[in-house]
Amino acid sequence: MKKPLLSLVNLNKYFGDFHVLRDISFDIEKGEFLTLLGPSGCGKTTLLRCISGLESIDSGDILLNGESIKDLAPNRRNVNTVFQNYALFPHLNVYDNICYGPRVKRTLTEEQLKEKVREALDLVQMSGYENRMPHQLSGGQRQRIAIARALINQPDILLLDEPLGALDLRLRKHMQAELLQLQKVTGTTFVYVTHDQDEALNMSDRIVVINQGEVQQLGTPLDIYNNPKNLFVAEFIGDRNILEVDVLEWAEGSAKVGLGSQVVQIGNGRHQLYAGERAVLAVHKDKMRISCTPVPNALVTEALSIHYAGSQIRIELAVVHETEAGRERITVILYQQGDCECRPGDTVWVSWDADGAVLLPLEPGWQGRVLV
Repeated sequence: MKKPLLSLVNLNKYFGDFHVLRDISFDIEKGEFLTLLGPSGCGKTTLLRCISGLESIDSGDILLNGESIKDLAPNRRNVNTVFQNYALFPHLNVYDNICYGPRVKRTLTEEQLKEKVREALDLVQMSGYENRMPHQLSGGQRQRIAIARALINQPDILLLDEPLGALDLRLRKHMQAELLQLQKVTGTTFVYVTHDQDEALNMSDRIVVINQGEVQQLGTPLDIYNNPKNLFVAEFIGDRNILEVDVLEWAEGSAKVGLGSQVVQIGNGRHQLYAGERAVLAVHKDKMRISCTPVPNALVTEALSIHYAGSQIRIELAVVHETEAGRERITVILYQQGDCECRPGDTVWVSWDADGAVLLPLEPGWQGRVLV
């Protein structure tokens, strides 16, 4: 059986009394693009620093190619890190910045270095910039040089800590494609930290969703997007309407739920639920449809407002109940005008694609209802 490239085993980290990382365990395969995704302060950068050796761990283990590296100094772990600020030496030109690691380790002669630097610059499309100083480069160019400086050391794993965070949106999109292509060409294992779900979904082979120092879910982008394991993942990944419902009937493959006086049938997701309990219905906003006439298995709603935002049409609606008190508010996102051109105040019927909804247990303390 093939061993994983890196294994994290029950890893725990404290800052004083604060438990930053809680029993983190998962494997990273050779050659994959794995993303650590979560909100600011969730522990993802701390986890990256523990892998690199810039932070120690309090318990657990880190195995690289089956061997523990938890007690090794950073320079003795065959991993390299690209930081958000790139950390280029301002007094060294591009050539000397890229050469820094091999020169310190004395792994290459100067003649070998020239060839390796040429290859690294070709790889990141920066040939001819050898004599430029860091202040003479744009943000995207500095990022490329930081990656070239890391790759010349031929690390087993390249760790990237929000490397696109300082770039504008257009350049971010461009560099996402370039980074992904670079990873495929080199075959280097990338471990990438971001709080941007679109970035994670577009670039990753697998995603580790982290919140409050715990792994919430690990899987492919498609699985995490369509099959969230819990309420946090459902709210954090994708753009969903989150509705509190009553479970009326439950069986393998389907469930009947009530939202106020309305009843709809849906797939039951991955969780065991029971008739009579409260649950959460999470529906992708862009997998919903609006009809001006009644359709089966739909919610009756009142249109509140309509917003045109480029290619998107965002329609805000209130679910109609027998009483007007506490009507849940939902949003439908359309990418083109449908057959139903509603106006504020109109009654419309909202349904959704079969794979657009998931039913999850209601978690204690959840306060996610949006009422009008």
